[in-house]
Amino acid sequence: MDFETILYEKEGGKARITLNRPEKLNALSGKLQRELNQALWEADNDAAVHVIILRGAGRAFCAGYDLSPMQSPPPPSQKKDDSETYTNVYRGMAIYDDDAWQLERQQRDRMAIWDIHKPVIAQIHGYCLAGGTDLAWLCDIVVAADDTVIGFPPVRAMGSPPAHMWTYLVGPQWAKYFLLTGDSISGEEAAEIGLVWRSFPLDELESAVEALASKMEKIDVELLSPNKRIVNLAMEMMGARTLQRVAAENDARAHLAPAVREFGRRAMTEGLKSALEWRDSKFQDGRGTEAYQKRRAEQEARLRRE
Repeated sequence: MDFETILYEKEGGKARITLNRPEKLNALSGKLQRELNQALWEADNDAAVHVIILRGAGRAFCAGYDLSPMQSPPPPSQKKDDSETYTNVYRGMAIYDDDAWQLERQQRDRMAIWDIHKPVIAQIHGYCLAGGTDLAWLCDIVVAADDTVIGFPPVRAMGSPPAHMWTYLVGPQWAKYFLLTGDSISGEEAAEIGLVWRSFPLDELESAVEALASKMEKIDVELLSPNKRIVNLAMEMMGARTLQRVAAENDARAHLAPAVREFGRRAMTEGLKSALEWRDSKFQDGRGTEAYQKRRAEQEARLRRE
């Protein structure tokens, strides 16, 4: 299959899906989410594939949803069938119901991770923020680089996560910490609280994920499938699937907050970088801690070597 925003490859019983917008830190556009949905179902339908690895190209797994459309409003005559465009023919995001409809539409693409029968391993590095977590937390097992930056900073001035697995993964206390502060933690810290399965130094991450996938590759799909689905069904009995739709509607409700309107105004008039600075500068986001500064210095040193 040919894709523009992802890479799809197979090797033995493994399928690897790579988010491939490295210049945008793999920010999730509508097109990327649709192509990801197609690739996931292709892998699930392929009798040779036993396990799927989901990863990101370049410096990050995924830094969030693509916010570039916020920088300037689309021209009135633009008539593209996409979630970022508002016309008199297609729904936009101007009113609550349209907003919720669009969020649910994109959510259906991502829920393929949950719905397909075969296990999906998320391999996260660099940044796993906002929409990146909406992808990763749907996966069956998440493996992180130690210095991955993980969180949902948009809760500070942009809304609420349009998907919600936080409570199921780490319980109400940690879920509330992330969603009431927008703070980020490292992959190593995420492993300590059970938000991810394990973390590894970046140069060991790929081999660790491949070793895990190789174990699953040796097991019949007819066994992998019921054992994935029984866990997911148990979570569904605890309301997990219903809560995803509630999360989309809750995000649409949160978009009515004054801070969200102010963020949008700044993004359109001053640029996205300025709006993000306004959103995050007063929080420091853990950036003042010694651990964060150490991780940041290591990341910058590695980038210079590359």
